[in-house]
Amino acid sequence: MENLVNIFVKSIFIDNMVFAYFLGMCSYLAVSKTVKTSVGLGLAVVFVLGITVPVDYLLHNFVLREGALAWLSPKFAEVDLSFLSFIMFIAIIASMVQLVEMIVEKFAPALYSSLGIFLPLIAVNCAILGGSLFMQERDYNSIAEATSFGLGSGLGFFLAIIGIAAIREKIRYSDIPAPLRGLGITFIITGLMGLAFMSFMGIKI
Repeated sequence: MENLVNIFVKSIFIDNMVFAYFLGMCSYLAVSKTVKTSVGLGLAVVFVLGITVPVDYLLHNFVLREGALAWLSPKFAEVDLSFLSFIMFIAIIASMVQLVEMIVEKFAPALYSSLGIFLPLIAVNCAILGGSLFMQERDYNSIAEATSFGLGSGLGFFLAIIGIAAIREKIRYSDIPAPLRGLGITFIITGLMGLAFMSFMGIKI
């Protein structure tokens, strides 16, 4: 249990998808103009990462990796389908994003309209694919660890996009030099937030 908490906390603060690896920056910058839309996208990312990472873990360990098909028959023990990882991971992600899109459109049409093209673009959000690839690289021991990592990574993205959205709403009323207005000041603030999150790297978990 302690290990699961460690993975969860580390994926939120130390290995934050946005501030540690700068993944998912396109939707992070485009949707973070208001807190309301940021909450919607952030929750969608948490949901997608929370489902796709454990599903991809099962796919990797019981189908794709070398020897994963030994449970079918001993003659499949040397089969290695790991070269299909990218295609299969993206297929799982696209399926989950389609499910999220249908749910949001059904129960929150206003949020669906405000998110626009960026909701289906979660399917090609590199933070989502990065979650599955990091899971594969780190070779977690159980599906519980993979799920903890997926949920933590999603929550880390959620905190990042909510934080920048709240700041952007406030600085709208600030006297910012004309050349820095818009994305210019947003990049500067993102860099400063990334430096702030780097302080968590000194924590021993």
